Amino acid sequence: MDKLVWHPVVHWRSSTEGTIHLDKNRWLAVALLLLMPLSRGLGQETAPLRAPTVDASPAVLTLGEVIRRAQANDPAFATSVADHGVAALDRSIARAALLPSVVYHNQYIYTQPSSLSANTPSTAQSSTQANTPTTPRFIANNAAHEYVSQAQVNETFGLQGIAGFRKAGALSAQAAAQLEVARRGLIANVVNAYYTLLAADQKQKIATLAAAEAQHFLTLSQQLEAGREVAHADVVKASLQTQQRERDLADATLAAQKARLDLGVLLFPDPRTPYKLADDTDQPPPAPLREEVEAAASRNNPELKSAIAAAHAADQEVMLARAAYLPELSLNYSYGIDAPQFAVNGPDGVRNLGYSATATLDIPVWDWLATHDRVKQGELRRNAARTALNFTQRRLLAQLEEFYAEMRTSGDALVSLQKSVDTARESLRLTNLRYSAGEATALEVVDAQNAVILAETSRADGVVRYHLALASLQTLTGNMP
Repeated sequence: MDKLVWHPVVHWRSSTEGTIHLDKNRWLAVALLLLMPLSRGLGQETAPLRAPTVDASPAVLTLGEVIRRAQANDPAFATSVADHGVAALDRSIARAALLPSVVYHNQYIYTQPSSLSANTPSTAQSSTQANTPTTPRFIANNAAHEYVSQAQVNETFGLQGIAGFRKAGALSAQAAAQLEVARRGLIANVVNAYYTLLAADQKQKIATLAAAEAQHFLTLSQQLEAGREVAHADVVKASLQTQQRERDLADATLAAQKARLDLGVLLFPDPRTPYKLADDTDQPPPAPLREEVEAAASRNNPELKSAIAAAHAADQEVMLARAAYLPELSLNYSYGIDAPQFAVNGPDGVRNLGYSATATLDIPVWDWLATHDRVKQGELRRNAARTALNFTQRRLLAQLEEFYAEMRTSGDALVSLQKSVDTARESLRLTNLRYSAGEATALEVVDAQNAVILAETSRADGVVRYHLALASLQTLTGNMP
């Protein structure tokens, strides 16, 4: 036997002289085969390379399921959720600042005692001084050893705390509105990607049918040329048309793959996961009534709510700055011990356990116009917030007119595009019959094919346009899917 082959990894070749030659390109495979038992003996198992598994029946996702998955995976929406949670906690913190706080305070203070007199005292004096508490060197402290263990209740009354709580509440409402804005924006983007992918798949199908139609026309022209019924120019024209349709099919396939990957990033850990979308383009949802749109837009628009909350927060910021002009009352109640011994009763029978209460009134006098400047800052921000609120109201009215007109126009265009598709298909059918009978030219067939492709593609784009217009209108009304 002149040649011995070992499948599937290594090929051994032997010549007629009996020498065995190892193919140069198989050295690496041989080395891996020799090292595999050694690596397993050392406890280092080599994982075999596996081709990506393809699901035979990929999941069919509806628009609602796609939106749910996107909300769980989109980082911008996750940031908005976190901001809303932080703002709600800030409001809770500001409310806690208005309520009394309780602290169990424990402290030990040691102070260096005063030095004894330079003269040596008598025995009687020594015994007397031994029973006398040592005087601390710092006169501000009470004893050389001082133990403090007290429960303290503190409360502060002032306009600053109330204004701060109201501002935190306004910011929390603004964060909630911004969260809704982010949610609706995400849904609009998902709707765009959803129907863009459906349109890309539809265009791929159109390109596939167009390539098959061009190939059929090429075959027909070749058969007619063989029967000397048409000139060779028709075959050349059909061949060029076939080549162009094959390129269009490759481009349409690539566009569909890109659209599928773009949407897959929001849906799966691996964007290459195969999936299908539920196609509902045959029955687009009806357009809502104008009165319903206007009522919902004025009631459920999150951008308007966000602007109102921002204006309210700016008002509270001005109040917070002005509160620094007013006095602030602080109350403190302490109960416990503050004595030289850590005990309820002292050595002389005196009870160390007791209470104390303090009231402090701080009256602002002069701060080098810092409060005045803070008030000016707040007023500037308040004016900007009010201007933004007025602009948001005007933009809402303009967008309402624009989006509703776009939805009505795209809806009417979608009906017209469907009629164009039906007309173009009928025209192509009749032109093919006329060409087979020798009554039409190849140019007419090519024009009919191009008309069908253009009508089908325009209808696919029209479906995306209508759903995007409907989604844009729904961002104003809140009637999201």
